[in-house]
Amino acid sequence: MQTSRDKMLYGFFIFSFGIFMDVGLCTAVQTELRITTIKQDPYTISKGTYLEGFCMDLLSEVAKRVGFKYRVHLVKDSSYGRQDDTGYWNGMIGEVVRGEADLAIAPLTLTAARERVVGMTKPFMQTGISILLRKDVSEESGVFDFLTPFAAHTWVGILIAYVGTAAAIFIVARLSPCEWRQPQSEENRFSLLHSLWYTAGALTLQGVGPHPKALSGRVISCSLWLFTIVLLASYFSNLSSLKSPESSQLMVKGFEDLANQDTTEYGCLAGSSTLAFFKNSNNPVHRRIYEHMERSKSFVSSMDEGVRRVKEGNYAFIGESVSLDLAVARYCDLVRAHEVIGMRGYSIATTIGEAPCRTITK
Repeated sequence: MQTSRDKMLYGFFIFSFGIFMDVGLCTAVQTELRITTIKQDPYTISKGTYLEGFCMDLLSEVAKRVGFKYRVHLVKDSSYGRQDDTGYWNGMIGEVVRGEADLAIAPLTLTAARERVVGMTKPFMQTGISILLRKDVSEESGVFDFLTPFAAHTWVGILIAYVGTAAAIFIVARLSPCEWRQPQSEENRFSLLHSLWYTAGALTLQGVGPHPKALSGRVISCSLWLFTIVLLASYFSNLSSLKSPESSQLMVKGFEDLANQDTTEYGCLAGSSTLAFFKNSNNPVHRRIYEHMERSKSFVSSMDEGVRRVKEGNYAFIGESVSLDLAVARYCDLVRAHEVIGMRGYSIATTIGEAPCRTITK
């Protein structure tokens, strides 16, 4: 009887030990997560054999709070994640779907298609879609840059108005008795030279005297001053806009301007959520942009390639506004368009159902 009881206790001990070891091993495996990422400055940067950057700092902080260990590797095909016509996912999303990785941490855009196949956390950064352009540096500063606010025909019109006004003041002064000092001596203050000088002073708001005494001469002078005020206001307004550091000589302020021009090529990252946004959009302008990119095959394989092509000239890169702002901050010859569309967020992709991943998603 004692032997039977000892056997039962021994069997229970072995069974309990086996359960404990099985749970321990499973927990150890589950808490060492496999992380996939992609190299993109400043989110993930390769420093020798180590990876660093914003996403690596974010991953370290999440691991401390949730309590897991991890191993990081770069995605094999250098893609974010796109579904083809057969339903196959490539990139980081594909690795998470196939179980090759437990988490994907990168500037990964949260979309409905991705959310159907993987778990997506709350966005850790908000962004949108904008345009990266190169400032026009082909024209260096010259002596006659002050003429750029107006076109050539405008300057010709101003010159004709100047000469015509001076001639009108001269003729009126000759015909009006009020402008003669002594009628019998035939001396007149408004000679042709003085009329030209007086009109030039009025155009610069200097108030060169003496002023006309006759009513007709004063009417012409007041009209000239009013014309000068409007002219100078337009001139300095155009001059300030041309010299603004945020303005681009390409005159592409948004996506409609980009679609309506044919001198500058444009494209986005191949297989990206940005491309999917234009492909699925019902906006006519967005559809034209997508059709142009598909027709010209003007895609790039990475963010760095897009920035490089913009710096080389005659190319506009469409991408995430946050990444474009970083490129503008680093390269002074680049500028981002003011228009931002398709607001979305960067999120962490996780496998569906795993305990640590459910905690991260929450």
